[in-house]
Amino acid sequence: MRLLAVHAHPDDESSKGAATMAHYVQQGAEVMVATCTGGERGSILNAEMDGHPHAERDLTGLRRQEMARAAAALDVRHRWLGFMDSGLPEGDPLPPLPWGCFALQPLERAAAPLVRLVREFRPHVILTYDENGGYPHPDHIQTHNISVEAFRAAGDPDRYPGLGEPWTPLKLYYDRAFNLERFVALHEALEERGLQSPYAARIAAWQETDPEGHRAPVPRHETTTKIECPHTFTRRDDALRCHRTQVAPDGMFFAVSADLQATVWPWEDYVLAEARVETELPEDDLFAGIVG
Repeated sequence: MRLLAVHAHPDDESSKGAATMAHYVQQGAEVMVATCTGGERGSILNAEMDGHPHAERDLTGLRRQEMARAAAALDVRHRWLGFMDSGLPEGDPLPPLPWGCFALQPLERAAAPLVRLVREFRPHVILTYDENGGYPHPDHIQTHNISVEAFRAAGDPDRYPGLGEPWTPLKLYYDRAFNLERFVALHEALEERGLQSPYAARIAAWQETDPEGHRAPVPRHETTTKIECPHTFTRRDDALRCHRTQVAPDGMFFAVSADLQATVWPWEDYVLAEARVETELPEDDLFAGIVG
């Protein structure tokens, strides 16, 4: 079986679905990560790396090295799709996105490298983000767009001619790594043990109401598929630590030990978005309906 995970930037693969990928590698599946951009416009989010000469001189090159180490930690194959990071616009009003960036590419141009990869690698299952990108970063939303396009078009011989022999993936999933239910469960587990929780502010923001009594929008999708993979949580953490410019060793990702997570929330969560095979929900296997 073959699994393709499509991500926006280097480090996204390690914070979203990494334990699932390591789990399926252990099961004998071939796993590929496609990274759409080089993360060129990312910020250094780990204070320990402030002033690091390589980070200041060549952040793009350093992030490529980090990605190679993370792929090795997960034992997955990796491919860059070659687009330029769009950055996360901030301000009011928001500034325009940079010329030539990934998020501004026409859909067929942006999807073409992924269609080529799908036809080459021939995945049975594709993982990506939902319509909101998991969170509304323009590159994450564009990653969703091209993943859906490739899922639907790669098997059509009349679409994207010259990019390889058609191949039809069978299932498309959206990642739910940052779902509120998981954060609440981990938050409560920490508080029950008298430990400080880093999730309180995030949960409070979800539960706040505006002056008119409106809460944050309810997620569009509910979890359909839980992959039990506590045995690879440490592999996921190893991969996260490879992204030293982005992930602080004392940050949110490591606030809950792998052992406690294995007790409280031993799954990674997904939404089955499209399927070309029969399957029954809820699922506990991304390849359900493909293999017996």
